[in-house]
Amino acid sequence: MARKVFTSFHYIPDNWRASQIRNMGKLEGNNVATTNKWEEVTNGGNAAIEEWIDDNMSGKSCVIVFIGENTAGRKWIKYEIKKTWEEGRGIFGIYVHNLKDSAGNQANKGINPFDAYKIGDESMSSIVKCYNPPYSTSTSVYDYIKNNIESWIEEAIEIRNNY
Repeated sequence: MARKVFTSFHYIPDNWRASQIRNMGKLEGNNVATTNKWEEVTNGGNAAIEEWIDDNMSGKSCVIVFIGENTAGRKWIKYEIKKTWEEGRGIFGIYVHNLKDSAGNQANKGINPFDAYKIGDESMSSIVKCYNPPYSTSTSVYDYIKNNIESWIEEAIEIRNNY
C-alpha cells in the first residue's frame, strides 16, 4: 500500500519532473495545485500559501523534496522542510535534474537543501538522505526512482522516528 506523502519542489522548472514521479503509482494522497490554482493561492499572499501547504501536508507521513537546479534556499521549500521536521514526518530528497522536462531538457544538479539546517549539533543533511540516481539518461533515472521510492519512504520514516 502506498504511503501518503507530500511533495515539495520548485514549481516552474520542476513541475514536469515532479509529475513524472507522482504519476508512477507509488505515492498516495498527493494533490498538487494546477498552475491556475497555484496562482490563485499565491495571490492570497503568505498566509494563503502557508494555509495551502499546511492543509495539503496534513495526514501525510512523509515529505519528498524533489531537488532541482534551484530548489535549495527557496522560501516555501524552506518552510516545508522546517514544518516537516517539527511535526515529526519522514523526509528525504531526490535529485531530479536528469529527468527531462516538458521540452526534453535536463538541468544542472542543485545543492542539497538540507545543508541549511541543524538538528542539535548535526547538519540536517547528515541525517536526512538525498538520493541521486546514478544514471544520466532520463528513462534510467525514472526507472531507478520507481524501483526504489517506496523503500526510501519507509527508511525516511524510520530515520525520523529515531530523532
